[in-house]
Amino acid sequence: MLIRDETAGDIPAIGRLVTEAMLMLAQSTGTEADIVEALRAQGALALSLVAEDEGAVVGYLAASAARIGTQDGWGLIGPLAVLPSRHGQGIGTALMAEALRRLRATGRGAALVGDPAYYGRFGFRAFPGLRVAGCPPEVVMALPFDGTAPCGELIHHPAFGLGPQE
Repeated sequence: MLIRDETAGDIPAIGRLVTEAMLMLAQSTGTEADIVEALRAQGALALSLVAEDEGAVVGYLAASAARIGTQDGWGLIGPLAVLPSRHGQGIGTALMAEALRRLRATGRGAALVGDPAYYGRFGFRAFPGLRVAGCPPEVVMALPFDGTAPCGELIHHPAFGLGPQE
């Protein structure tokens, strides 16, 4: 398996993969592939990684710039998607490891909204005062690279459609 940056030829497969993978999640809005496309169109993808196996795209991870409160320099991870037929094979772990390696070189930390049981193993955790309107606090998590606890609203790119974001 190879983890690499997306190419233009990967874009249709990424859209299909993200849609198929997200349909399995109860919290899915069905708009995740559209969010990735909007981030791409607006030049807002800080990372757009694919997991390729035998020439096929089997996993995907996007990261975009975010802010927590007044702190710039955060990388917002999402979506992370793996073909349902390939779950449990380490693809998501490989994508996350590469994303965190790259984000550590350039940012203050990584943040996401997701399952604490899954993302906790990468070091993500909830922090008092870290929030996204309408989300339970336990699913809003961060991994600060300098150990400084983040506090404030996790500000997503407008492509996420979360209301008055910047």
